[in-house]
Amino acid sequence: MKTLATLLLFSASAASAMPAPPNPAKTRAYIDKAWTTLTRSMDDCASLTDTKIASHPVLYLPAKLPMPARLAGVGKRCGVDVHTLPRAIDRLGDIDATKLPAQGLLYLPHPYVVPGGFFNEMYGWDSYFIVIGLAADQRTALAKNMVDNALFEVAQYGGVLNANRTYYLSRSQPPFLSAMMVAVLDNPASFPNADARRAWLARAYPLAVRNHDIWTRPEHRAGDTGLARYYDLDSGPVLEARDSEYYRGVIKWLRAHPADDPGYLIKAAEHPDDAEAARLKQASCDVRASKVCDGAWLDGYRLTADYYHGDRAMRESGFDTNAHFGPFGGSTHHYADVSLNSLLYRYERDLRDFALQLGKAGEGERWAKAADARKAAMDKYLWRPESGMYRDYDFVAGKPSPYPYLTTFYPLWAGAASAQQAAAVRGKLAIFERKGGLSMDDRPAGVQWGDPFGWAPTNWLAVAGLDAYGFHDDARRIAAKFTATVNRSFATDGTIREKYNMAQGNADVRVSAGYAENVIGFGWTNGVYLKMQEILHGADANASPAATDGNAK
Repeated sequence: MKTLATLLLFSASAASAMPAPPNPAKTRAYIDKAWTTLTRSMDDCASLTDTKIASHPVLYLPAKLPMPARLAGVGKRCGVDVHTLPRAIDRLGDIDATKLPAQGLLYLPHPYVVPGGFFNEMYGWDSYFIVIGLAADQRTALAKNMVDNALFEVAQYGGVLNANRTYYLSRSQPPFLSAMMVAVLDNPASFPNADARRAWLARAYPLAVRNHDIWTRPEHRAGDTGLARYYDLDSGPVLEARDSEYYRGVIKWLRAHPADDPGYLIKAAEHPDDAEAARLKQASCDVRASKVCDGAWLDGYRLTADYYHGDRAMRESGFDTNAHFGPFGGSTHHYADVSLNSLLYRYERDLRDFALQLGKAGEGERWAKAADARKAAMDKYLWRPESGMYRDYDFVAGKPSPYPYLTTFYPLWAGAASAQQAAAVRGKLAIFERKGGLSMDDRPAGVQWGDPFGWAPTNWLAVAGLDAYGFHDDARRIAAKFTATVNRSFATDGTIREKYNMAQGNADVRVSAGYAENVIGFGWTNGVYLKMQEILHGADANASPAATDGNAK
């Protein structure tokens, strides 16, 4: 009896330790509640704090914008300082955020959904995947609010920002604005009638054009390729860095891997005198003006100014941190990027369509020519027929990246690939496909935007691109794998994450270089999960929380 009792006790303990079986209906119910949990607004005190840096909360209004009535008492009620920006902003980079009395949140007029976890800001490219998820979930007003917020950023802050914080006033993020507009315009529930739809488009179109102008500025040109690159308009360490730990970690890694250092390190004193400080202001960063810069020293070395430009460009790309564009993404600004130029091709085609809808035939023709020119440049510099893939082009070195990256599927989503190119790219799925979906690449480097990790946005763009070119079985297979990964992970710990381990098909993400946290939430995963349900079960898959009853093994 004692042996039997022991066996029964062991069996009961083992059963209790096992995670619950995946239940898509529970995943769907979590997403339904998460939209509310992740929604922020300017009159909510909790939304005004910045958990990334230790500072008193500050809210900035655009110059010349009258105080909104609903914010009249927010300063006293929330213990937040309310300031007005010192001048109107025409373009990104017009205001030097280091000259502001304090860093703070930038006002947005409408509620918005944040990525998750500790975030209180509306993020640039996250918002597209959130918007399409909200639209799929019939949360039309909130989806339109987010697009209106993005347009407000263009009008008041010079462009769609990395996020609505003052320390992001020098950079944007992957340009999904036109695609966000399409998501609203294509939803009949967004407007009461055709006249209201046209009036909204008439207001939004010039702002979309203005936002596109960011990517044709000289700073964003990829040499003479006719293509664009990512580039932050400021320099030195990013202002959102709490301290110098990240940059010291970069130095430590480069010192341990000297053969992999592209030239990011320079010898320098820990405590430079005035003469050396003046030299470092040009060669590295301003040690007198930035505590983070001053502390970014290890073993007699500092980071070069060019590395800091690459680091900032990497953050604009959204792929922070990666090893694809050099160690820690430090050469991002040297590349004509497949992802960016695919997005701009789609953007230019969207602008053509908007112009034609507004009766602006001449402008429509101009945008069509711009898109055609970009596609020709992509075919010349980014398409590699010998490998059957799109590859990022290092215009500084004059050669393509030798490594595949999941962004090779972006041209399919954008409609920039020919049928032959799409078929060739589809033939490379095995490089990226794993148990849980699509990994970023096939080179494990310990960074979050690399193998074996996969993300909702890049998985969705690949799935949507494959589906658009008629590879429906591939699209459904990958959608089933990725949603099954989300379901399994949710059954294990009751959360949805920003990224997943594609090799294992779970949320066991262990990063050894760069950012290591796997944030809970998560806005774009929620949105992509819902869109993949439509791939798997049809357009009505999200009609109700109970609609998702399938699960891939």
